[in-house]
Parts: sequence; structure tokens; C-alpha cells
Amino acid sequence: MILFFFLPLVIAGIRETDEKFYYIVKEEKNYREALMHCRDRGGTLAMPKDEATNALLADYISTSGLFRAFIGMNDMEKEGQFVYADSSPLQNYSNWKDGEPHDSTGSQDCVEMLSTGEWNDSECQVTIYFICEFLKKRK
Repeated sequence: MILFFFLPLVIAGIRETDEKFYYIVKEEKNYREALMHCRDRGGTLAMPKDEATNALLADYISTSGLFRAFIGMNDMEKEGQFVYADSSPLQNYSNWKDGEPHDSTGSQDCVEMLSTGEWNDSECQVTIYFICEFLKKRK
């Protein structure tokens, strides 16, 4: 019974496309903790691989009253070569904020999406809200 009272406070609704659904977790975690949270539930951190998905997620962040949230991208393996959480490289789409990524501290290996939809490289140890992505089950 407690779960039903807890979920509305932690999850900010759900957004979906034909193939995936997304939810923002309003519980601050660092990048690795956020990634594990999503994976433990059968998903991953959100990976906006096209403009439509990016716009959907940006609107979700904004309408949830947030300024930023972790998404599933990082350059932990090789500095300056960002990959998605599924290890696929960024290819035909990106939406970096002007001047980003710039890794000003030498430790900005993770990516947050701003409410504008722009991406910013961020330190992985900061604790912020995050977006999980799940594939819909095929019938």
C-alpha cells in the first residue's frame, strides 16, 4: 500500500513514443546510480537519438518543473568521444548547447539535458534527477 503513495512523488508521469516509454525519476542520484536504477527495472537512461525524441524529453523536463536531468550519454571510455548508454556512438543527431561539450573541470564525462533540450557535459558525481527509457513489449 505504501508503494502507491510513494510512486507519484518519485515519478513525474510517463511520456511515450510508438516504441518506447520514458519516465523522470524525481530522486537525485549520480550518473552511475541513475543508470543502475533504470537497468534494475529493465531499461536504461534515456537516449535521445533523434530530434523528435529530444523534443519530447525536453518538454517533459520543462513541464515537470525541472531545469535539467541526466540522459544516457557519456565519454568515460575515451575523452571527447561521447557514446550512448547502449555503447552506440552519436551519429546523425546531437543537440549540444553552444560551447559544449567543453569539459571545463577535466571530469565532465556525463551528459545532462536542459529544459531547453540542449545537452551539457556534466560531472558524473553530481546528484540530479534523471530520465529512464524502456522498450514497449511487442504483442
